[in-house]
Amino acid sequence: MIINDPVVVAELRALYLRYEEALVSNDVDTLMAMFWTGPEVMRFGVTENLYGPEELAAFRKGRSAANLVRTITRLDVVSFGHDLASITLEFERSSASDTVRGRQSQVWVRLPEGWRIVSAHVSLLPSS
Repeated sequence: MIINDPVVVAELRALYLRYEEALVSNDVDTLMAMFWTGPEVMRFGVTENLYGPEELAAFRKGRSAANLVRTITRLDVVSFGHDLASITLEFERSSASDTVRGRQSQVWVRLPEGWRIVSAHVSLLPSS
């Protein structure tokens, strides 16, 4: 098994940049298209546990578009073979009174329809 094939890593970095742009612009259709539509897809967020594409879509459609811009302070892509990868990142988001720091992880799988996120997690770090 090839770990960190440069072609696969570059492909996932480009996809992630598309994801990030969709996230900060609240492009729900693009975000949903990047997630697997299987019933086992899941996303653990800061305040929610989402299982299945219907719960993910309801969350995305109901989420406020305010204050979504963030700065990525670290981004790592690790590929395992040609069809499985993890993306982890750390980010900062400015609020009126503070800078919020967080982290995100995603598992991506190459399926017949292309690369899709099958599992995701977002959490915030305590204020320092």
